[in-house]
Amino acid sequence: MEQKQTRLTTIMHHLATVAQSELIQNTTANTNNNMKRKFFVGGNWKLNGNTASITDLVAGLNRGANDFPDLEVLIAPPAIYLSHVLNIANPRLLVAAQNSCAASSGAFTGENSPAMIADIGVNWVILGHSERRNVFGESEELIGEKVAEALANNLNIVLCVGEQLQDREAGKTKDVVYSQLANASGAITDWSKVVIAYEPVWAIGTGVTASPQQAQDTHVEVREWLAVNVSERVANSTRIIYGGSVKPANCEELAVQPDVDGFLVGGASLKAELFLPIIQSGALSN
Repeated sequence: MEQKQTRLTTIMHHLATVAQSELIQNTTANTNNNMKRKFFVGGNWKLNGNTASITDLVAGLNRGANDFPDLEVLIAPPAIYLSHVLNIANPRLLVAAQNSCAASSGAFTGENSPAMIADIGVNWVILGHSERRNVFGESEELIGEKVAEALANNLNIVLCVGEQLQDREAGKTKDVVYSQLANASGAITDWSKVVIAYEPVWAIGTGVTASPQQAQDTHVEVREWLAVNVSERVANSTRIIYGGSVKPANCEELAVQPDVDGFLVGGASLKAELFLPIIQSGALSN
């Protein structure tokens, strides 16, 4: 009788322990799922501008910079203008290089190392952009090396991933994006310093935009990959932004998607009167 009572007590204790463990896990999951990610809008100016036009553009953004205190805004001028932009930009505007070298120094004509970028006071860099991949032929291996070198020099990274039109039409979007994430993730030691930009290549500079549902679906898939291959915490905290012909006419319906945490904007970021409404659409985000 005593043995049965002892066994019953043990079983009840085990069940209580399991229930408590599940409660803690569910509470943690709910906390993670409700984690608020700060909306992030980047402007990639690519190979555009001169001293006069960039000065005017930054002045226009400076005037609106205090209108979005709850958002993060980044601007990425051509490398030759980085110091100029740092000197004239409102401190609320983050400044990024558009690319960086995988090496710290050496015989690499025309390159800028992360150490040099950090040395002038720039804290961000865009890596893996589709134009670097598809126009300049950067391999997944090289992008991974660039990510590692950037993080080693304490730079924050906007990591770009995305499929080309033939991939989308063949139903291979997830395969392509997952492969790009897998190749870069091995070099990432601190995910808090990474923003992922999903940019469907077929929508960049074409005027064609992924539908809000297409963007949301792919962002969910990216978050699922992070949950499985990195951690739930990283999946819930990492910002995944959309890039691909974002403009004032479509930014609001994209911004309200629950897994769209911001934008990487190209052409529309070259005019303050177009870029500011896109930034302000972040106030609609969930």
